[in-house]
Amino acid sequence: MGRKIANIQLSEEYEGVLRKEQRSFMTGNEVVAWAALAAKADFMYGYPITPQNEIMHYWARLAPHFGRGFLQTEDEMSAGFAMLGGALVGKKTFSATAGPGNVLMQEPISMAEMMRIPGVWIIQQRGGPSTATVIYSQQELRLTTTGGNGEGLRIVYSTASHQELFEYTIKAFNTAWQYRFPTFVLGDGYQAKMREAVTLFRPEARGWRLIPAEPILRPPGVPARDRDPVHLRNTFNIEEELYDRLVDQLAAYDRMTAEVIEWEAEVSPETELLLVAHGIVARAAKQAQENLNRQGKKVGYFRPITVRPFPGSALRQAVAANPNLRLLVVESAHGQLLALVKAELYGFTNPLDSLLRPGVGITAEEIEEAVTQHGQKEAVS
Repeated sequence: MGRKIANIQLSEEYEGVLRKEQRSFMTGNEVVAWAALAAKADFMYGYPITPQNEIMHYWARLAPHFGRGFLQTEDEMSAGFAMLGGALVGKKTFSATAGPGNVLMQEPISMAEMMRIPGVWIIQQRGGPSTATVIYSQQELRLTTTGGNGEGLRIVYSTASHQELFEYTIKAFNTAWQYRFPTFVLGDGYQAKMREAVTLFRPEARGWRLIPAEPILRPPGVPARDRDPVHLRNTFNIEEELYDRLVDQLAAYDRMTAEVIEWEAEVSPETELLLVAHGIVARAAKQAQENLNRQGKKVGYFRPITVRPFPGSALRQAVAANPNLRLLVVESAHGQLLALVKAELYGFTNPLDSLLRPGVGITAEEIEEAVTQHGQKEAVS
C-alpha cells in the first residue's frame, strides 16, 4: 500500500526516501522536506513565516508516512528551544524560518552554540528590515552567520540551486551532529518558491555515511561508573568561567574549520577581474563570467559555499597570485558579503568594486553591464 505525493510513490513500510534515484520537478521548499527525510531527520519544529511555509506543510504531509514528527509551536523562539530539547534526547531535529523568525530564533541558537547542542536551520531569506517584503533578499547573511550574543560559532552553507538545497541539507545534518555546532542552510525566497529539476537519492546509495543522533542528556550507562557525567551549562557566575569555556569552544571551532570549509573558484594568473558572489546570485555571476570570457575578457569567479566559516585563505590566495587583479562583489544586500570580503583582504591593495542591490534579484546581464562600465572607467582613468 502506498500514496503518491508530487509524483513520488510513498511506501509506508519503507524506511528510506527513495528506492533509487529519481528526477523530479519541484519547489525548493519541497526539496528541503525530501532532503530532511533522506538525512533521517526525526522531528521538525516550526512556526509559519513566508517564504518557508511549504517546508512545514510538505513535511507535515510526508512525516506520518515515515514515522517522523512535526510540532508547530506558538512562535519561533519556542520552536528553537523545542528543537534543542529533541536533540538532547537523541533525535535529529530541524526547523525552517526567515526574516523576523530568524531574529527570534537567535536566542535558542546562541544557547545551542554555548551548550554544543546540534540542530539544523533552513533559512529562506526575505527582505528587511522588520516585515518588509516576503519575497527575496540576501539580507540575512550577517544575521545568520554571526547573529545572537556570542562569537557566531556556527556553520552556514549558502546554496545556489535546488540540487544544492537537497545535498547541503543532508550535509548540514551530518555536520551538525558530527561537530555539535548549530548548522544552517542559507537559501532565499527565489529558491524556496521556484520550481527546478532535482535528482533525489538515498545518501547511502552514493556511499554517504549518515551521522546518527545519540542521546546527549541521558546517554547509556551509569554516570561516574560507566561514563563521565553529562554537564551542560549555559550560565556562568564569574567572567573567568565564561572565558575558559569560550576558549575551549573557539579552539574546537578552529579545529573543525579546515574540515568543513568549502568554496568554488576559477582564477588564473591571467585573470584581470574576479567576480565574487554567494548563493543564487553566484549563478548569475557564473553565467556572466562564461559570457564575458567568450567575449575575450579575462574574468574569474569566486564563490564561498560556507559563508561561515568563510574561505578567506582561499580568497587571499587567489588575489595574492595577481596584484593587479580587480574584484567585483555582487550581492542582493547592501554590503554584507562585501564586508566579509574586505575583512579577509585587509592589507591588500587590489581595486574592489561592488554591485549592491538590496532585496532585488541580479541577472547575468546586469553583472556583465557592471563589468563593462567598470572597464570603461578604468580605460578613461
